[in-house]
Amino acid sequence: MTSPVAGLGLAKMKLDSPQSFLDVEDVEEVEDQQLLEPEAWRTYMERRNTLQEFLTSDLSPHLLKRHHAHMQLLKKCSYHLEILPKHLALGDQNSLVLPSTMLQLIDPWKFQRMKKVGTAQTKIQLLLLGHLLEQLDHGRLELDSLLESPDPRPFLAGWGLVEQRLADLSAIMDNFLAMMVPGRLHVKHRLVSDIGATKIPHIRLMLSTKMPVMFDRKESVAHQDWVSLRWFVTIQPAAQEQFELHFKLLEPQTQQECMQCGVIPVAACTFEVHNLLPNRTYKFTIKRAESYTLVYEPWRDSLSLQTNLGPPEGLTPTRLPSLPLTVPSER
Repeated sequence: MTSPVAGLGLAKMKLDSPQSFLDVEDVEEVEDQQLLEPEAWRTYMERRNTLQEFLTSDLSPHLLKRHHAHMQLLKKCSYHLEILPKHLALGDQNSLVLPSTMLQLIDPWKFQRMKKVGTAQTKIQLLLLGHLLEQLDHGRLELDSLLESPDPRPFLAGWGLVEQRLADLSAIMDNFLAMMVPGRLHVKHRLVSDIGATKIPHIRLMLSTKMPVMFDRKESVAHQDWVSLRWFVTIQPAAQEQFELHFKLLEPQTQQECMQCGVIPVAACTFEVHNLLPNRTYKFTIKRAESYTLVYEPWRDSLSLQTNLGPPEGLTPTRLPSLPLTVPSER
């Protein structure tokens, strides 16, 4: 059976013919349609549209870009053990056991062992998330290549495999989304030692995520012999957090200059470091203060700032401008 479009004679068109201005994609579609019977062509277009819809909704480039950004954020977070106690029955009264009180009841050695389990689980979870995301990226490239194939017949012949691939990628996406939230730790042994109570409190241990602490690079500036630093957390916690600010002089030239370093505990999101050397570069690192519940902290933000030049001999400092000079940050 010959398709009606076969008589168009596309190869013999004259350049001045109105039909010669057909879009290149239209010409390719006509040529592809000539390879199939009308019913097969309709099936091909339906299945092609199904694949295109999957790539523009379930596996769109915008969605994958968001997942990559979220993955980079998870790599910068800190992970902690969260204690979720239930009510403890004492006689005829029910009282809520607070996490701080629960820590006093938990066997310290067993809790340290669970912290190691939490660290291992967090590392494995991040590795699996990265692996699943790579599979999604590879799957999209693979399906994109099917749409670019000039011959529709292999596409139709292998549609069963394509359907299976779509189902596999959907399952991978579901697993990726489910794993982005830290899960419950499985406690094999009782964490609370015998405290002589009639009922031992039931404890659940969960992995919780804290957003990374990051320097505000617009508000952190250097002056002649001091710097003003500011940092922030994307999602502010309910309670005030404690931080550790590390600083050191880069490329010290004398033994005395090697002493230009230190660790400063800070209970706010701003701090000024004074008594620095002029026209020198310092590295600053910010992190949360060490916590008893911390299990994994793979990343911390660092910033390098160069102090301004000192005043020339015979010129008072008040006549010099104090302009911040920021060097690209180190991570």
